[in-house]
Amino acid sequence: MFNRKISIVSRTYRHANRYRQIVTILFKYGFGDVVDRLHLGRYLEVGRQMVSREHRKDVEALTRPERVRMAFEELGPTFVKMGQILSTRPDLIAAEYIEELSKLQDDVPPFPFSQVKEIVETELKFSIEEIFEQFDETPLAAASLGQVHRARLKSGEDVTIKVQRPSIRATIEVDLEILFHLATLIEKYVEELEIHRPTKIVEEFSRTLKKELDYAVEASNAERFARQFVGNSSVYVPRVFREASTKLVLTMECIDGIKASRVDKLDEGGFDRKLIASRGADLILEQIFRHGFFHADPHPANVFVLPGNVICYLDFGMMGRVDQYAREDFADMLYGYVRRDESGVTGALLKITEWDKEPDRRALDRDMADLMDLHLYRPLKELRIEDFLQQLLKLIQRHRLRLPSDIFLMIKALAQVEGLGLVLDPDFDMTERAAPFIKRLKLERLSPKRIMGDFLDSGGELAQLLKEVPGELRDILKQVRDGKVSVRFEHKGLEKFIFEMDRSSNRVAFAVVVASLIVGSSFIMGSNVGPFLFGFPILGVVGFSIAGVFGIWLVISILHSGRL
Repeated sequence: MFNRKISIVSRTYRHANRYRQIVTILFKYGFGDVVDRLHLGRYLEVGRQMVSREHRKDVEALTRPERVRMAFEELGPTFVKMGQILSTRPDLIAAEYIEELSKLQDDVPPFPFSQVKEIVETELKFSIEEIFEQFDETPLAAASLGQVHRARLKSGEDVTIKVQRPSIRATIEVDLEILFHLATLIEKYVEELEIHRPTKIVEEFSRTLKKELDYAVEASNAERFARQFVGNSSVYVPRVFREASTKLVLTMECIDGIKASRVDKLDEGGFDRKLIASRGADLILEQIFRHGFFHADPHPANVFVLPGNVICYLDFGMMGRVDQYAREDFADMLYGYVRRDESGVTGALLKITEWDKEPDRRALDRDMADLMDLHLYRPLKELRIEDFLQQLLKLIQRHRLRLPSDIFLMIKALAQVEGLGLVLDPDFDMTERAAPFIKRLKLERLSPKRIMGDFLDSGGELAQLLKEVPGELRDILKQVRDGKVSVRFEHKGLEKFIFEMDRSSNRVAFAVVVASLIVGSSFIMGSNVGPFLFGFPILGVVGFSIAGVFGIWLVISILHSGRL
């Protein structure tokens, strides 16, 4: 539905009312300059008429990132989700926009229970009474894409049911068509943003949103996450009830716990906050450095504490994935950070980032040294990953590097857990908890088993390459024989030389023509062949005249060039 290439302009203007609404909200929050640059003048007057002068003054007092966030919230679910996804893409937007878009609120009024009932029964092929012993009509929470209800299965298990909003897909499809159109206009008229390829961003966003709209993906994430911690009594993952789940309905075990940030409730229940903080840190570090599959949004609302100081994760819609080499490079960066080794941090940073033009390593080393100086004389336990992340993002953008989204999510998840740990335990030290994991990862890299595995992998790739080379050469020779291969030489930097050669050769040829006219005309003048003009052969006179004009022209051209 989302990835197909559509006729952007024609389909967009079928939704003119929604387009006018979007443009009006952009104007409302002070983005009339953007509307004007995108040549959307037909909607500009509508926006001006609908926005009061007092409101404009209120908006002018806000920063541009704040206005972007507020506009996205008012534009609805598609834009809220886009803002939330953009807040995880430091390679696309500046740090101040990331910070502001991270605050986007997803709270919307619930939709009626009659629609909930219809969707659940249509998806599960049975009536609610046949599947559930009890089903609360009042939702626990409502968001832009769906809402959550509490229920009890006939088998007696208490569950929470996430139900997707009716017609949300159609709404999102309309907005995506408009976004595609706006992206094409940005690429056409906003030169400084063309490098980010806005249409590609919208296409990637549509793919991400498609996954989020498929609750089967979230169910698979939860089951994979649970398998990682089989046998670990310090963590609990709610069970997914597949028989009562589809793409539009997700049924999971209901968890009655305490939000990890509710210090007062934890103290009342006699929980060990220091233990909870250390367990939370160990769990996220294990997810990242051991499994490479981690919960990418471990904020307090998604982390509950159960009896026995057990950590329980909720909401598996946003997960991060990093391969072994990315984990190791990231560990090297943290290791350099903890050891205050700016050169090591720079080297690791270049391994985990991407760029179009190779950065100036000397300038990057210098800026990294300045960044590390901010932390150099502070005790290790005072070093904050969140502070380092914000400063690192600014450095990355200044040097036109790109941080892959999963790496950013990894650092952000660590920062969120660090912040939660400090709420639970003021003496919490994330760097101390991370040290054993980093050390283990570095030792595993040097283990004989790992070295042998890397050697066998490289040897296997080399053997495969040697196996494929004869066949590839045979194909090339066959194409040469069939005349399907052409070789093209392209010179660079020779344009001026070629131009001068062409001009010189043209002058020589011109001079030869003039000389030929003079010699030929001389023979004619001496032959006394008529007709005559003032006693001279006409052909000879004409030849001398043409030769004279051409000769004067050639001399003027040479003098004008300044080269005799």
